[in-house]
Amino acid sequence: MKEEKVTFGAGCFWGVEYVFRRVPGVVDAQVGYSGGITKDPTYQEVCSHTTGHAEVSQVTFDPERVSFDQLLEVFWAMHDPTQVNRQGPDVGDQYRSAIFTHTPEQLAKAEASRDRAQARFARPITTEIRPLTAFYPAEGYHQAYYEKNGHTPYCHVVPTKVLEEQGLIPAART
Repeated sequence: MKEEKVTFGAGCFWGVEYVFRRVPGVVDAQVGYSGGITKDPTYQEVCSHTTGHAEVSQVTFDPERVSFDQLLEVFWAMHDPTQVNRQGPDVGDQYRSAIFTHTPEQLAKAEASRDRAQARFARPITTEIRPLTAFYPAEGYHQAYYEKNGHTPYCHVVPTKVLEEQGLIPAART
């Protein structure tokens, strides 16, 4: 199996990780920090708004089971990419919408996907799309946070309809 990675920011990284862990074909999702200037930042440093990093989830996936384009559709559906430096009640630059690509092909596909997705939103999409320069894993207590603590996300939803439309899960019977 050939695995690929992409790094998504869509608000609180706990919820982003939670959603992507439920997508068939995703092998792993790890939370961390990307897009800033500080090497190996701590959570407290990222929350201080001095590092430039976003809270992200690095998604490892099997492209034979789920395509990058399908993951992009999940990304657009799981959050509001028109909000600047926030997602729901979480406010700050670390909560910005971002796609940090791992290949030039991912960059081109992400930009094209953003342009197609714009038709679904009344306001402009503000998602930052650029090549990944570094990913710093978050502290251990942040990894698989909702699974470890028995909670569910408050800012994100698993976009079941999109998963059905993308052929990733069977359609619900009506």
